[in-house]
Amino acid sequence: MQRISRFRMIVFIVIILAMIGVFSLRLYKTQAVVTEESLVAADADSMTYQSTVEAARGNILDRNGNVLVSNRASYNLVIVNFVFFNAPDPNGNLLKVLDLCDELGIQYESHFPVTPDRPYEYTDDNNSAWQENFRKFLADRGYDLDISAPTLMKRLRSEYKIPDDWKQADVYRIIAVRYELELRSIEGVGLENYTLAEDVDAESLAAVMELAVPGVVVENGTVREYNTKYAAHILGYIGPIWSAEADEYREKGYSMNALVGKSGVEQAFEQYLHGSSGLKKTTVSSTGEILNRYYVTEPVPGNNVELSIDISLQAVAEQSLEKVILDLRENGVGRNKEGKDARGGAVVVQLCKTGEILAMASYPTYDISTFNQDYEALSEDEMNPLFNRALTAYPPGSVYKMVTSIAAVDLGGFDPGYIIEDKGLYTYYDSFQPKCHIWSLANPRTHGKINLMQAIAYSCNYYFYEVGRLTYNSYMEKTGENPFDIVAKALGLGEATGIELPEAVGARANAEEKNKQYAGEDAGWFGADVLQAVIGQSLNKFTPLQLACYTSALANKGTRYEATLLSRVVSWDYQDLIEEHTPTVASTLEISEKALAALDQGMRMTGSIGTAEQYLKDYPIAIACKTGTPQRSEGYYVGSTYKHYTNTMMIAYGPAEDPQIAIGIVVEYGGGGARAGNLVVDIANAYFAMQDGTLNEDGTIGKQETAADSTSVDQTAPAQTETGADAAADTATDPAAGTTDAAQETAPAGQDVLDN
Repeated sequence: MQRISRFRMIVFIVIILAMIGVFSLRLYKTQAVVTEESLVAADADSMTYQSTVEAARGNILDRNGNVLVSNRASYNLVIVNFVFFNAPDPNGNLLKVLDLCDELGIQYESHFPVTPDRPYEYTDDNNSAWQENFRKFLADRGYDLDISAPTLMKRLRSEYKIPDDWKQADVYRIIAVRYELELRSIEGVGLENYTLAEDVDAESLAAVMELAVPGVVVENGTVREYNTKYAAHILGYIGPIWSAEADEYREKGYSMNALVGKSGVEQAFEQYLHGSSGLKKTTVSSTGEILNRYYVTEPVPGNNVELSIDISLQAVAEQSLEKVILDLRENGVGRNKEGKDARGGAVVVQLCKTGEILAMASYPTYDISTFNQDYEALSEDEMNPLFNRALTAYPPGSVYKMVTSIAAVDLGGFDPGYIIEDKGLYTYYDSFQPKCHIWSLANPRTHGKINLMQAIAYSCNYYFYEVGRLTYNSYMEKTGENPFDIVAKALGLGEATGIELPEAVGARANAEEKNKQYAGEDAGWFGADVLQAVIGQSLNKFTPLQLACYTSALANKGTRYEATLLSRVVSWDYQDLIEEHTPTVASTLEISEKALAALDQGMRMTGSIGTAEQYLKDYPIAIACKTGTPQRSEGYYVGSTYKHYTNTMMIAYGPAEDPQIAIGIVVEYGGGGARAGNLVVDIANAYFAMQDGTLNEDGTIGKQETAADSTSVDQTAPAQTETGADAAADTATDPAAGTTDAAQETAPAGQDVLDN
């Protein structure tokens, strides 16, 4: 091992002691601003300058006080421009520093937009902020904005007085760093002293400081630290200010070097997490030695944000979602073997009576702690792990049938006990004849004579075609309004949820929406559109979050709360309450007791005897649920038969007798809706374990010796041999809708009507 010099050891010890002192109370990030205006005093031997101090960001915690995101003390190599350039031989000094950084493995960054090798070319980096800074640099020097890269390099080498005998690689490094230094002195750029390297270890700092290069100093800083591998899409990340944001943040008093929230909670709650900058004065000698340093105004750290999520439940949601998807890829039947594998998915868990989100998982996901290093690979991944599927709209399929049921009973006057005979092929229209999902020409099975509750449990499309058509026609005749649109809107489908993150709003299938998307003979709203819409196809598209809110509204007998990720905001020292979430009613729908009783019975029967029987029949707590298998527009051939890919959809609430949580699920290309049943079981197990304190931080339940100890319910996925409705859905043929001789009866292009 290389022996450390006595001087370096002394420097090392001094730095460590200084660090301990600085960070004993609070972590601060200090960034020096040195301009002529900031110089307070100067003489032959010293000078004093002012510097801004960026406050540490607030922590992010879950609802139980677990710290998910915090700050770690770090130390940065900073070049104080005024001192550096007033010392002899700035190029030589800079080269010594850069060479040592390379030797020690210290990474430094430059945004100089020129490639390092001849022939020089401009890079394709169009980050708006740095691109704008480069234009300001050219203008400040009086260069043409269209100057070529080789010409620019030649001029800068000359003006920076870089010796002719230097290696080209060294020339480039000097120009790149001096470019960064020069930017800091240009009016309007707003950048502070150049931070050459961030988060440098103490021994490396000591080695660099041993060089005694004037103007190179150590500044304390903070690094955002992520203490969980879960909730990446919720937490989000921070990054530099972009030029499009510069004016806004400048007005708020931000330095242009500040890191701000770019996505997720980091962005949504920026106003709380970002603190107030302070002001510091530093006196340095002519050799760059710091003689005195003190705060004029101390920075105020950001507030702490406590989220509504439970990180243990979030862990279960992410783990179970991944397992369900990977199991489908490995053991899938029907479409999964013949066509595409199950891909991504999402699950949202909401507290019914408050609107708070307990968990919101999206698969695939990523590690937020290595986001910067992994960004290029993540952005190029065809599975798009950066994409938050929980806030993306999908056709809902049969989970929409609760809307149709409420409208039929309360607006159409249907009695839930009214019997309709499922004849398999729905032949009311000549040219558009959809079918029940268990019927095919080769196997013409039907559900027989059934009522509303049975139709919900078995997801009988034929039943809903009939009651949907009759309800729509009668209500339209009386009021001129779409009854399903009224109910769907009141229950939050196709509406903003109130969540603090950017979300898709989706769309409800109605005449207005169709006329937005189609023109000419494809426009208009006809009988076939109604049949499609009432089983959750057509233009219906809702997010998993909306489905969870919708399910909460059903559980609440028509009351829907705004969705939120915020529990409360407290001061940086946890002493003061800044803000606390208050449940807010977003909408209400008056649902008759008759309709509510039918929904409750039908959704319970779905898990006991219906499409989700194989997963929930033996669950010890009653869970109300509904499955859906919406078709996608694309498909594949099995022999000469064309089949559509389908998504897996499922909603659930429980306990059924006193609903506490609501769940919305989607699995892309997952096949039958019941295939999400294991996910519902896992989440229910975890939630009830939360209540009795046996849910562990890693998502395990109770004792951790064996999987059997984690739950009283068998969570093993049932064998992937499907029976009943789900199997039939995978083998049914397409509806007889191949002709277009009656436009008013023809389904929209790319749509089909197979669902369960």
